[in-house]
Amino acid sequence: MNAATAKVKLAPQRQREEMMNDECEMMNATQFRRDIHHSSFRIHHFLCVLCGLLALSVSVAAQQASSLMSQPFMSGTSGTYVIRNARIVTVSGADIENGSVVIRDGKIAQVGASVDAPAGATVIEGRGLSVYPGMIDLGTAMGLVEIPQGANATVDTAEVGEMNPNAKAFFGINPHSAHVGVTRVNGVTNVLSLPQGGMISGQAAFINLLGATPPEMTLVPAAALVINFPRVATGGGGGFLAFLQQQQPPNINEAITQRDRQVEQLRKMLKDGEAYGRAVDAAARDNAIPRPDQDLMLAALVPYVRGERPIVFRADREADIRAAIRFAEEMKLKPIILGGTDAWKVSTLLKEKNVPIVINNVLDLPPNEDAPYDLLYENAAQLSRAGVLFSIASGDTGANARDLPYHAGMSAAFGLPRAEAIKAVTLYPARIMNVADKLGSIEPGKLANLVVTDGDLLEARTNIRHLFINGRQVPLVSRHTELYEQFKNRK
Repeated sequence: MNAATAKVKLAPQRQREEMMNDECEMMNATQFRRDIHHSSFRIHHFLCVLCGLLALSVSVAAQQASSLMSQPFMSGTSGTYVIRNARIVTVSGADIENGSVVIRDGKIAQVGASVDAPAGATVIEGRGLSVYPGMIDLGTAMGLVEIPQGANATVDTAEVGEMNPNAKAFFGINPHSAHVGVTRVNGVTNVLSLPQGGMISGQAAFINLLGATPPEMTLVPAAALVINFPRVATGGGGGFLAFLQQQQPPNINEAITQRDRQVEQLRKMLKDGEAYGRAVDAAARDNAIPRPDQDLMLAALVPYVRGERPIVFRADREADIRAAIRFAEEMKLKPIILGGTDAWKVSTLLKEKNVPIVINNVLDLPPNEDAPYDLLYENAAQLSRAGVLFSIASGDTGANARDLPYHAGMSAAFGLPRAEAIKAVTLYPARIMNVADKLGSIEPGKLANLVVTDGDLLEARTNIRHLFINGRQVPLVSRHTELYEQFKNRK
C-alpha cells in the first residue's frame, strides 16, 4: 500500500475521532450548564430561606420592640381612677381595712373609707386586694448599667479620674433599660441612680421608673453627691489574691498614710468649692469685684458644701463610718451613709448626730467567718431600736433591684417590726431624700405612685395586680413576661 492510499484510509478514521471528541465536549458542556443551573438553584434557594429567616427574626424583634416600647409601656395611661373596697396601707397613719383611693391629675385626690368617685372615673375593684405606696430603692445604678460584663458599651457608671463632682447620672440614664420594667412590676416605683468610681463619683438622680426620656423620668436630677470615702485598704477578695495577701501582709502604716492623703485631697477639693461659691456671690453683689473663671467642677460642689443638698458617703466598716461622720461635721456637710455593714456598732453615734443611713447588704453573707449568720439580717432591727433614720436598699446596679421587698422582708423576719419594714422601703427613703412631701405614703396631694397587691408587699408569693406611677396606670409587662409569653408553648 502506497502512502497516498494510507492517507485516504486514515482520513475517515480521524473524522470519526474528531466527531466523537466534539460530541463528548458538547455532552460535557451540557452537563456543566446543568450543574451550573442546579448550583444556582441551590444558592437561590438557600438565599431565599436565609432571607425568610432574617425577615422572621426582624418581625419577632419588631413585635417585641412594639410591645416593650409602646406608649403605655414607656409612659403609662393617664386618667382618673378609683380603687375601691380595698385595704389601704397608708404607712403614715392607720390602715383602712375597706377604703378607696381616688387618683386624678397624677396625684392622690382622696383617701378614706368613704369617698366620692368623680364622674367618668375608671373604677378598679379592690376587694381582697391591698394598696401600698410604691417602694423606693436608694442604692442602685438603674439605667446606667445594662450588661455589666461582656458589653462595655452598656455600662456608663463611672468617669475617668478621681474627682468628678460635675458628672451627673441624669444624662446617662437609659429609659429603655430592660431593668426598669422588670423592677417596677415588682412594686418598686422610684430609685436613686448613683454613679460609681473615683473618690467623688458624681451626682445621683432620683427618678420615677416610668418615662420615655430622662427628663420625663426624673424627679430630682441632682439629688445627692456621691463620695467613696477613703478607707484603710487592708486587702480583700479571695482565691489566689487572698493567698498572696497571707504571704505578704499589708503595711498598715503605709495604708493609713495613703488614706490620710486621700482625705486631705477630698478636704481641699471641697474647700475650693466653698471658696469658689463665695467668690461668685461676691462678684454678683459688687460689679467692681472680678468674677472668677468658670470652673464646672467647683461650681457643681457649691450647693453640697453649703449643706443645701445631701452627700452620700459610701462606708461599711465601723471606723470608716465614724470617720465619714467626723469629716462631714468638720466640713458642715449634710451626710447620708450608704452601706453600713457595721452600722449596728455606731447606732448611738448615728442617732446623736442625726445622720441617716441606707443599708444595702441585708442579704449579704456575714462580713467575716466569726460573725453570726444573722448579723446583717438583724442590722435594721438594731438601728430601729436605736431610733436611727434608715432605709433598706437592694444594693444592686439594676438587674436585681426588683428584690428590694425581700431585703425588707428578711429584716422583718429577724426582729424589725413589720410596719417599720414597710416604712424602710417607702416613707423613710422619701424622708432621707427630702421628698416625703411627694412620696412614701398614701395621702391626698402626694404623687400617685401606688402598688395594688393580692397579699403582703414584702412576701415573695405576693403578686402585683395594678401599678400606678405619676398617676398613670402602667401595664404589668417586662422583659421577663415577654420572654415567658414567647416561649411558654415551646415543646
